[in-house]
Amino acid sequence: MHATPRHARAFRITPFLLPALGLPLGGIGPAAGDVAAQDPLTGFDAYVAEAVKAWDVPGLSVAVVKDGAVVFEKGYGVLTLGRPGGVDAHTLFAIGSTTKAMTAASIGMLVDEGKLAWDDPVIDHLPWFRLHDPWLTREVTVRDLLTHRAGLGNVDFLWYEQDADTREVLEKLRLVEPAYSLRGGFVYQNLMYAAAGAVVEAVSGIPWARFVETRIFAPLGMSRSVTTLAAAERMENVASPHEEVDGELAVIANASVDPVAAAGSVWSSAHDMARWLAFLLRGCETEAGEALLEPRTCGELFQPQAIVRTSPYPTARLTNPHWITYGLGWFQQDYEGRKLDFHTGSIDGMVAIAGLVRDEGVGVYVLANRDHAELRHALMLRVVDLYDADPPRDWSAELHSLYGEMAARADSQRAAAAARRVEGTRPTLPPERYAGTYIHPLRGTLRVEATGEGGLRVTYGRLTGPLEHWNYDTFRARWDAAWRGTQLVTFRLDARGAVEALEASGAEFRRVEQEG
Repeated sequence: MHATPRHARAFRITPFLLPALGLPLGGIGPAAGDVAAQDPLTGFDAYVAEAVKAWDVPGLSVAVVKDGAVVFEKGYGVLTLGRPGGVDAHTLFAIGSTTKAMTAASIGMLVDEGKLAWDDPVIDHLPWFRLHDPWLTREVTVRDLLTHRAGLGNVDFLWYEQDADTREVLEKLRLVEPAYSLRGGFVYQNLMYAAAGAVVEAVSGIPWARFVETRIFAPLGMSRSVTTLAAAERMENVASPHEEVDGELAVIANASVDPVAAAGSVWSSAHDMARWLAFLLRGCETEAGEALLEPRTCGELFQPQAIVRTSPYPTARLTNPHWITYGLGWFQQDYEGRKLDFHTGSIDGMVAIAGLVRDEGVGVYVLANRDHAELRHALMLRVVDLYDADPPRDWSAELHSLYGEMAARADSQRAAAAARRVEGTRPTLPPERYAGTYIHPLRGTLRVEATGEGGLRVTYGRLTGPLEHWNYDTFRARWDAAWRGTQLVTFRLDARGAVEALEASGAEFRRVEQEG
């Protein structure tokens, strides 16, 4: 069971990614002595400031790296709407799925140490690891965990707003039927990255979080980066998440990614993430010249591993890539003759983008504190264009128009769905007869309680809210956390007129206990 998508959530595929940039091709560039032209980023600061206003983003931070040096880093806007405190390059944001590249690099370090191989079966290192199909259990490799090709459909409902730790979530994978054949498709999969984090712990002997802190953050001088939401909440200069609620932009609660930490739980700043990108562009060497990964292993992170046949990004409608692939924690595509290695990150009220044009020594990182603020794509493409000899496109305007059209269509679809509601119907039973505990073997427990005032409330993990009658025996859950939208719940009666099950998100929850 999960909240019905609102237009902003319709694009939450990733869960947590995105594009990058490039430099002048083969000697094409400005004339010597033309100071303004020699800096490709001239005017970029003003462009970002205007774009932040146009997209109504509370706060944003961006960094650009060239040839191992930070050439631009700045913050815009505020940490929290209605409160003092501006964003700067050191402001912490949730980096979401751009964490995945750090998990892949951690695996690479263990490969270099001879403690595992990319193509080791996962069960060699996690003997308790089980999938629905015994053959899959035997055959899924560490590489498969990192490339979204292990045969599973999206199962984020196992962890999102649920009270379960990583091991509990992963052990439920044995109940998930395959959605496609092993290595025969591509479905973005946070749970497999959580398993990769478990592999890091099993092989290294230390938890994934500690591994990343000691083996990546410390040597790169990423002193303000942390691996959990709890740690971020103890810091200062931390951005708050925002999302539109009832037509108004509002501060919302942070969503914890800790159950799948290796997939997206890191919090960092543009300044620190610039250090991470510079490290990757130097061939995985620190600023002092220490190689944290062997050159071959560093290169392997960016080798195409899986074909992505349909872009998860609406921006592709305008960039028109000829090919899209996935490496080890990185999407890849062509853009005007460049190979972009990129990844976006998205979690409630926060977005991130990491992008690299490795052949030209350029990296870009953007963070913002509004849910699915697709301004991130616009800024990345703008920088790509600024490092080209051709005139830059106004990506902010173009993408603002594209996403505005998509939002209008989503509004229309919601209106059409609401129009299908049958007016004038009543529930078959009084409220207390629907109350009870309902269980799905994979999705867990859902509880419905009578309020004593003729109403009902539903609880599913950390999601709670009133059930409002919709039509017949269908009710609408309106979550207390309003930004998580609504959910239709349909009760099914047996031949005696008693409730035996309910359906939500296409899954049947069987009643196991009647309350009252």
